[in-house]
Amino acid sequence: MPRTKNTQGALYMAAAMAGFSCSDALSKSVIVAMNAGQIMFIRGLLTSVFVYLLARNMGALRSWNVIVQPMIALRVVCEAIAAATYITALGMMPIANASAILQALPLAVTLGAALFLKEPVGWRRWTAITVGFVGVLIIIRPGPDGFTTAALLVVASMFATAARDLATRCVSEDVPSLMVTVCTAISISVFGALSIVPLGGWQPVSLTSFSHILLASILVLVGYQSVIQAMRTGEISFVAPFRYLSLIWSALLGLLFFGEMPDAWTMIGSAIVIASGLYTFYRESKRQAAERVAKATEPRVPA
Repeated sequence: MPRTKNTQGALYMAAAMAGFSCSDALSKSVIVAMNAGQIMFIRGLLTSVFVYLLARNMGALRSWNVIVQPMIALRVVCEAIAAATYITALGMMPIANASAILQALPLAVTLGAALFLKEPVGWRRWTAITVGFVGVLIIIRPGPDGFTTAALLVVASMFATAARDLATRCVSEDVPSLMVTVCTAISISVFGALSIVPLGGWQPVSLTSFSHILLASILVLVGYQSVIQAMRTGEISFVAPFRYLSLIWSALLGLLFFGEMPDAWTMIGSAIVIASGLYTFYRESKRQAAERVAKATEPRVPA
C-alpha cells in the first residue's frame, strides 16, 4: 500500500527522535570529560564530513552562497544555540527531565507560527499552549531561588529549536535537504570550536570518548536529515506529535545507562504537556479540514 506524505513525514520524525535521543545519551556520557563546545566541535566536524560526502554522492551540493539566505542562516544560528544549551544542560540534569521539557516544543512552534507567520490560532489552542507551559513549570519545579540553570538552558534550547523548525518551513524548496544539513553541521562545528576556550579549554580525548562522539555524530546526521524531511514532507499538525517518542527513548536510555528514574512530578508534567500538544494538533487538523470543505463547496461564478 502506498504511503501518504503524512505517513512518510511521521516515519521521518520517528527516526529523527530515535537518532537525537541516542545521540544525546552518548553526548551525556562524555560531558564529564570535556565541555559542550568541544563535544559540538568534534561531533559537528565528523558529521560535516559524513554529510558532505553523502551530499556530493547524491548530487545535492549547491553554491555555498545558500547559507546567506535569511531562513537558512536563521536555521543555522538557532540549531547552534539549541545544541550548545541542551548539551550543557545534559551534564547538569537527568536526560529524561531535559527531554520532558522539550516536549513543549510543538506548543512553542504553534506559538511562533501564530506570532511570526500569522497562522490563525483560536482561543482553544491558546488555552492548550498556556496549559502546556504550566506542565513545563511542573517539570521544572522552580525552588525558592527560582529556576535552575539547567532548566533555563533546556527552555532556551526548546525555543531555539522551535525557531529552527519554523525557519525550515520557510526554506526554498529549491535547496536540497542535504545541503541544508551540510550548512548546519559545518556551522555547529565552527560554533563549537569558538566555544571551547570560554567553556574551559580543550581536554584530552580518550578512545572511548571519541567512539561515543563518532557514533553520536552519525546519529545526529540521521536526526538532522530525518527532521528536515519530516517538516518538508508531511503536514506539521500530523507530523509534530511524533516528537513525543523522544520522551520514551530518553526515559529508557536514562534508566538503562545512567540509572535515572523520572519522578512523579516529571511524569505528571509530561502528561500535561503531551495532552496539551495533542489537543493543539487535533484543533489544527479540524481547522484545516474545515478550510478544505469550505474551499471545495465555495460557489464558482462562471466566467
